[in-house]
Amino acid sequence: MLFLGKTTMGAQRWINLGILSFQPSEVFKLIFIIAVSTYLSNRGEPIIKSMPIKGIIIFAVIPALLIIKQPDLGTSLLIMFLFVILFVTKGLSKRIIVLALVIGLISIPFIGHVSWNTLKDYQKNRIIAFLDPDIDPSGIGYHINQSKITIGSGGIYGKGYLKGTQGALKFLPEKHTDFIFSIFAEEKGFIGSIFLISLYMFLFLRGINTAMLAKDEFGRLVATGITAMFFIYFFVNICMTLGMMPVVGVPMPFMSYGGTALLSNFIAVGILINIRMRRFQLFYP
Repeated sequence: MLFLGKTTMGAQRWINLGILSFQPSEVFKLIFIIAVSTYLSNRGEPIIKSMPIKGIIIFAVIPALLIIKQPDLGTSLLIMFLFVILFVTKGLSKRIIVLALVIGLISIPFIGHVSWNTLKDYQKNRIIAFLDPDIDPSGIGYHINQSKITIGSGGIYGKGYLKGTQGALKFLPEKHTDFIFSIFAEEKGFIGSIFLISLYMFLFLRGINTAMLAKDEFGRLVATGITAMFFIYFFVNICMTLGMMPVVGVPMPFMSYGGTALLSNFIAVGILINIRMRRFQLFYP
């Protein structure tokens, strides 16, 4: 029997097949990157004179609205960012970029007012807690405050593997998913955190290099989209645990708990390896 799993906030994000469950949005991200890359590469020329309105509606507006309806604000924002990055990678004229920036700046007050009224109560609380974590330290600001305490308690060298207190004593909620970096920083300290960040930087640089070496535009766009996806998730998650961004439920790639996310991340890395391998078109026509 197939049914949708719900979070405590009422968001339907998992499909349960009985023997297993998976999160469709994790699979959709890869399909989205491949679909947009195919659409852009088939255009054959940079987007210079006009923006393809039909493509924007099909590949950006409709998917974002459907994901927001769940609601899953983090994934919807990721989709929009990936869409913009892929379009910029394809090639945009300065006139279009300046026009988009001007329209965006002018519409910020209106969009902000409408967006705030459409947000759920828990999403509003996350923004309020980000702006002022001390407004309700035992309520809406609890996650951010405990996350910063957890990271700071690790010091320079950390407390050691499984010797942390904030996670083990359940002071920090969601320690296995959204706030996994906080637990890692408590156990491994500042030195371990720098080493972990360096590994992620190596992954990002390798992805960028793969995009630059790709021999066809489709491969270049896909590699750019996958690398951007990893970077956005990494950047948002780190900033979220440090209190530099609102809590939006974005996992840390390859670290946060979740079978579907881990599987999709491995598939994404496999695609990057395939694109890099096929840069030698003489051997891989």
